[in-house]
Amino acid sequence: MIELIVLLGNHGKQYQNNRHNAAWLLWEKTRLSSLVSMQKKFKGRYGSLDYLKLQGIMGLQEWQDKAEQVLKLGPQVHQFPDPYPDKIHFLLPETYMNLSGDAAGEAAAFYKIPAERILVVHDELELPLGTVSFKFSGGLGGHNGLRSMKANLGTADFWRLRIGIGRPDHGDIASYVLSDFTKEESSILEGVLTISAFALEFALVFGPEVMLPAWNKRSLIT
Repeated sequence: MIELIVLLGNHGKQYQNNRHNAAWLLWEKTRLSSLVSMQKKFKGRYGSLDYLKLQGIMGLQEWQDKAEQVLKLGPQVHQFPDPYPDKIHFLLPETYMNLSGDAAGEAAAFYKIPAERILVVHDELELPLGTVSFKFSGGLGGHNGLRSMKANLGTADFWRLRIGIGRPDHGDIASYVLSDFTKEESSILEGVLTISAFALEFALVFGPEVMLPAWNKRSLIT
Protein backbone atom coordinates (compact mmCIF):
# COMPACT_ATOMS: atom_id res chain seq x y z
CA MET A 1 0.00 0.00 0.00
CA ILE A 2 1.10 3.56 -0.71
CA GLU A 3 1.76 5.89 2.22
CA LEU A 4 3.44 8.88 0.53
CA ILE A 5 2.53 10.50 -2.80
CA VAL A 6 5.04 12.94 -4.25
CA LEU A 7 3.80 15.07 -7.16
CA LEU A 8 6.66 16.60 -9.13
CA GLY A 9 6.52 20.10 -10.55
CA ASN A 10 8.01 23.58 -10.48
CA HIS A 11 6.82 26.26 -8.08
CA GLY A 12 5.73 29.63 -9.48
CA LYS A 13 2.97 31.07 -11.68
CA GLN A 14 5.22 31.12 -14.74
CA TYR A 15 5.45 27.31 -14.58
CA GLN A 16 1.93 26.31 -13.60
CA ASN A 17 0.74 25.23 -17.06
CA ASN A 18 4.08 23.80 -18.24
CA ARG A 19 4.35 20.25 -19.51
CA HIS A 20 6.75 19.61 -16.60
CA ASN A 21 3.88 20.42 -14.22
CA ALA A 22 1.51 17.73 -15.50
CA ALA A 23 1.49 16.09 -12.05
CA TRP A 24 0.37 19.30 -10.36
CA LEU A 25 -2.36 19.75 -12.97
CA LEU A 26 -3.49 16.22 -12.15
CA TRP A 27 -3.57 17.03 -8.44
CA GLU A 28 -6.02 19.86 -9.11
CA LYS A 29 -8.37 17.39 -10.83
CA THR A 30 -8.55 14.99 -7.89
CA ARG A 31 -11.08 15.05 -5.09
CA LEU A 32 -8.05 14.77 -2.83
CA SER A 33 -7.07 18.38 -3.48
CA SER A 34 -10.24 19.55 -1.71
CA LEU A 35 -10.10 16.92 1.05
CA VAL A 36 -6.47 17.46 2.07
CA SER A 37 -5.51 20.59 4.01
CA MET A 38 -2.07 21.61 2.77
CA GLN A 39 0.60 23.46 4.75
CA LYS A 40 4.17 24.58 4.20
CA LYS A 41 6.36 21.71 5.35
CA PHE A 42 9.22 19.54 4.05
CA LYS A 43 10.27 22.24 1.55
CA GLY A 44 6.90 22.13 -0.18
CA ARG A 45 3.17 21.83 0.28
CA TYR A 46 2.33 18.93 2.55
CA GLY A 47 -0.88 17.38 3.85
CA SER A 48 -2.27 14.06 5.03
CA LEU A 49 -5.57 12.21 4.96
CA ASP A 50 -6.91 9.33 7.02
CA TYR A 51 -7.02 6.27 4.79
CA LEU A 52 -10.57 5.42 5.90
CA LYS A 53 -11.77 8.89 4.89
CA LEU A 54 -10.48 8.33 1.37
CA GLN A 55 -11.88 4.81 1.26
CA GLY A 56 -15.26 6.10 2.42
CA ILE A 57 -15.72 8.51 -0.49
CA MET A 58 -17.74 5.69 -2.08
CA GLY A 59 -19.03 2.29 -1.05
CA LEU A 60 -17.25 -0.86 -2.22
CA GLN A 61 -19.81 -1.55 -4.95
CA GLU A 62 -19.41 1.93 -6.42
CA TRP A 63 -15.62 1.63 -6.37
CA GLN A 64 -16.01 -1.70 -8.20
CA ASP A 65 -18.45 -0.32 -10.76
CA LYS A 66 -16.29 2.70 -11.56
CA ALA A 67 -13.20 0.51 -11.79
CA GLU A 68 -14.89 -1.45 -14.57
CA GLN A 69 -16.53 1.50 -16.32
CA VAL A 70 -13.85 4.20 -16.00
CA LEU A 71 -10.60 2.32 -15.50
CA LYS A 72 -11.49 -0.77 -17.57
CA LEU A 73 -9.94 -2.99 -14.93
CA GLY A 74 -12.56 -5.70 -14.85
CA PRO A 75 -14.12 -7.21 -11.72
CA GLN A 76 -10.88 -7.92 -9.86
CA VAL A 77 -11.42 -5.94 -6.62
CA HIS A 78 -13.69 -7.84 -4.22
CA GLN A 79 -12.90 -6.21 -0.89
CA PHE A 80 -11.06 -3.32 0.71
CA PRO A 81 -7.48 -4.15 1.66
CA ASP A 82 -6.53 -5.12 5.19
CA PRO A 83 -4.14 -4.16 6.68
CA TYR A 84 -4.10 -0.59 5.43
CA PRO A 85 -2.12 2.55 6.37
CA ASP A 86 -3.56 4.87 9.02
CA LYS A 87 -2.75 7.93 6.93
CA ILE A 88 -1.73 8.80 3.41
CA HIS A 89 0.74 11.67 3.05
CA PHE A 90 0.83 14.08 0.12
CA LEU A 91 3.74 16.29 -0.92
CA LEU A 92 4.21 18.83 -3.71
CA PRO A 93 7.90 19.82 -3.45
CA GLU A 94 8.62 23.50 -4.00
CA THR A 95 12.37 23.03 -4.39
CA TYR A 96 12.06 23.05 -8.19
CA MET A 97 12.28 19.84 -10.15
CA ASN A 98 16.01 19.09 -9.86
CA LEU A 99 15.87 19.02 -6.04
CA SER A 100 12.50 17.32 -5.57
CA GLY A 101 14.11 14.42 -3.76
CA ASP A 102 15.36 16.73 -1.00
CA ALA A 103 11.77 17.41 0.06
CA ALA A 104 10.59 13.83 -0.47
CA GLY A 105 13.55 12.41 1.43
CA GLU A 106 12.78 14.60 4.45
CA ALA A 107 9.13 13.54 4.52
CA ALA A 108 9.93 9.86 4.04
CA ALA A 109 12.54 9.92 6.80
CA PHE A 110 10.29 11.80 9.24
CA TYR A 111 7.39 9.36 8.82
CA LYS A 112 9.66 6.31 8.34
CA ILE A 113 8.12 5.45 4.97
CA PRO A 114 10.16 3.02 2.82
CA ALA A 115 10.69 3.71 -0.88
CA GLU A 116 8.40 0.86 -1.99
CA ARG A 117 5.48 2.65 -0.29
CA ILE A 118 6.08 5.89 -2.19
CA LEU A 119 4.26 6.86 -5.39
CA VAL A 120 5.85 9.57 -7.54
CA VAL A 121 3.59 11.31 -10.07
CA HIS A 122 5.46 12.94 -12.95
CA ASP A 123 5.43 13.94 -16.61
CA GLU A 124 6.95 11.44 -19.02
CA LEU A 125 8.67 12.26 -22.32
CA GLU A 126 8.80 8.61 -23.35
CA LEU A 127 5.01 8.28 -23.45
CA PRO A 128 2.84 10.08 -26.01
CA LEU A 129 0.33 12.64 -24.86
CA GLY A 130 -2.81 10.77 -23.84
CA THR A 131 -0.98 7.74 -22.45
CA VAL A 132 -0.66 7.15 -18.71
CA SER A 133 1.29 4.43 -16.92
CA PHE A 134 1.64 2.88 -13.47
CA LYS A 135 5.07 1.36 -12.97
CA PHE A 136 7.27 0.10 -10.16
CA SER A 137 11.00 0.84 -10.18
CA GLY A 138 12.94 0.87 -13.46
CA GLY A 139 15.02 3.50 -15.25
CA LEU A 140 14.84 7.23 -14.75
CA GLY A 141 14.53 8.23 -18.42
CA GLY A 142 16.67 11.32 -17.94
CA HIS A 143 14.03 12.88 -15.69
CA ASN A 144 15.82 15.18 -13.23
CA GLY A 145 13.06 14.91 -10.65
CA LEU A 146 13.37 11.12 -10.62
CA ARG A 147 17.16 11.36 -10.43
CA SER A 148 16.80 13.52 -7.35
CA MET A 149 14.33 11.06 -5.84
CA LYS A 150 16.75 8.16 -6.34
CA ALA A 151 19.67 10.15 -4.95
CA ASN A 152 17.80 10.99 -1.77
CA LEU A 153 16.00 7.68 -1.23
CA GLY A 154 19.05 5.62 -2.14
CA THR A 155 17.03 3.49 -4.58
CA ALA A 156 14.82 3.70 -7.66
CA ASP A 157 12.47 1.09 -6.20
CA PHE A 158 9.45 3.33 -5.82
CA TRP A 159 6.13 3.46 -7.67
CA ARG A 160 5.54 5.92 -10.50
CA LEU A 161 2.42 7.30 -12.14
CA ARG A 162 3.69 8.60 -15.47
CA ILE A 163 1.72 11.16 -17.46
CA GLY A 164 2.73 11.13 -21.12
CA ILE A 165 3.67 14.46 -22.68
CA GLY A 166 5.49 13.11 -25.76
CA ARG A 167 8.85 14.17 -27.19
CA PRO A 168 9.27 17.21 -29.43
CA ASP A 169 10.03 16.55 -33.09
CA HIS A 170 12.97 18.90 -32.78
CA GLY A 171 14.39 21.51 -30.47
CA ASP A 172 15.68 21.62 -26.93
CA ILE A 173 14.12 19.20 -24.42
CA ALA A 174 14.46 21.64 -21.51
CA SER A 175 12.62 24.35 -23.43
CA TYR A 176 9.93 21.86 -24.41
CA VAL A 177 9.13 20.63 -20.90
CA LEU A 178 9.24 24.17 -19.53
CA SER A 179 6.76 25.45 -22.11
CA ASP A 180 2.98 25.41 -21.76
CA PHE A 181 0.73 22.78 -23.28
CA THR A 182 -0.73 24.06 -26.56
CA LYS A 183 -4.45 24.73 -26.84
CA GLU A 184 -4.93 21.45 -28.71
CA GLU A 185 -2.85 19.52 -26.15
CA SER A 186 -4.75 21.08 -23.26
CA SER A 187 -8.01 19.88 -24.79
CA ILE A 188 -6.69 16.32 -24.88
CA LEU A 189 -5.15 16.63 -21.43
CA GLU A 190 -8.44 17.67 -19.84
CA GLY A 191 -10.00 14.25 -20.39
CA VAL A 192 -6.79 12.40 -19.62
CA LEU A 193 -6.41 14.07 -16.24
CA THR A 194 -10.04 13.53 -15.29
CA ILE A 195 -9.70 9.75 -15.71
CA SER A 196 -6.18 9.70 -14.26
CA ALA A 197 -7.39 11.51 -11.15
CA PHE A 198 -9.77 8.66 -10.39
CA ALA A 199 -7.05 6.13 -11.24
CA LEU A 200 -4.80 7.75 -8.63
CA GLU A 201 -7.54 7.67 -5.99
CA PHE A 202 -8.28 4.03 -6.80
CA ALA A 203 -4.61 3.07 -6.55
CA LEU A 204 -4.37 4.71 -3.13
CA VAL A 205 -7.43 2.86 -1.84
CA PHE A 206 -6.69 -0.60 -3.26
CA GLY A 207 -2.93 -0.48 -3.91
CA PRO A 208 -1.12 0.33 -7.18
CA GLU A 209 -0.56 -3.37 -7.92
CA VAL A 210 -4.22 -3.72 -8.96
CA MET A 211 -3.59 -1.25 -11.79
CA LEU A 212 -1.24 -3.71 -13.50
CA PRO A 213 -1.04 -4.90 -16.18
CA ALA A 214 -4.04 -2.97 -17.58
CA TRP A 215 -2.43 0.38 -16.76
CA ASN A 216 1.14 -0.49 -17.63
CA LYS A 217 0.60 1.79 -20.64
CA ARG A 218 -2.98 2.91 -20.98
CA SER A 219 -4.05 5.21 -23.83
CA LEU A 220 -6.89 7.44 -22.69
CA ILE A 221 -7.58 9.00 -26.07
CA THR A 222 -10.85 7.72 -27.51
